Amino acid sequence: MKNTRPRYRAPSPPPPGEPVESVHGLRAGLALFARRRDDVLRVAYSRSVRGEVAELGRWAASRRMPVVETTDDELDRLVGSTHHEGLCIVARPRKWLSVKELADALARTRGLAIALDRVRNPYNVGAILRSAAFLGLDAALLGAPAPHPALAPAAVRVAEGAAEHIELARTTDLGETLARLRSHGVHIVGADGRSTTSTVGFAFRRPAVLVMGHEREGLGDRVRARCDAVVSIPGSGRVESLNVSVAAGILMAQMKRTP
Repeated sequence: MKNTRPRYRAPSPPPPGEPVESVHGLRAGLALFARRRDDVLRVAYSRSVRGEVAELGRWAASRRMPVVETTDDELDRLVGSTHHEGLCIVARPRKWLSVKELADALARTRGLAIALDRVRNPYNVGAILRSAAFLGLDAALLGAPAPHPALAPAAVRVAEGAAEHIELARTTDLGETLARLRSHGVHIVGADGRSTTSTVGFAFRRPAVLVMGHEREGLGDRVRARCDAVVSIPGSGRVESLNVSVAAGILMAQMKRTP
């Protein structure tokens, strides 16, 4: 009897010149595989993590996808970095929400998001995304003068899989984007250590976006002008401020505690 079961067809590779995303890091790569495996194009891993990536390796091989097991040294060369934790996946780029999609989603679900005003250090971005996903925020909005073509591989690795568990949006005009979110009823709260409004006891209204400013310069004037409130974290005064990722974690936890 003829076998009529449909044969699996591997996803077509992107045309030459089309963008791809390179994800380094064990937890980051496994989260990508778990959440959007149809985007996976190529896999390389070191022998040291063979057991942890066994399912991914078998899956890739069964679909005749390029998959390579190699040494850590060779993976260093392939990736161009020693910070890969034994796994690299080349994939189709992740989907970014449009500003309208973000606004509609937050308004519909009374959701919570964090926005980054020119925060570009990938270690800070990754740590913030990790905290946002851990605490259950719905989305992150990245703002910068120039477009974010993608999340930096270091940010994805530091996020430890969080980049696959939170919606992402980006903008080149954060002030205008925040104004559009406000028009959808989203409450905008900025963070600034010089503010006289303490986050202790502050009532976040939902839906809400928490805005964190540049590591040295803080919130830009146009961004600050779009905020409904600006809060600070009270400290001892021994040092001027917290690292932006640490401050974001404290404020996101406070935001989540507000009913």
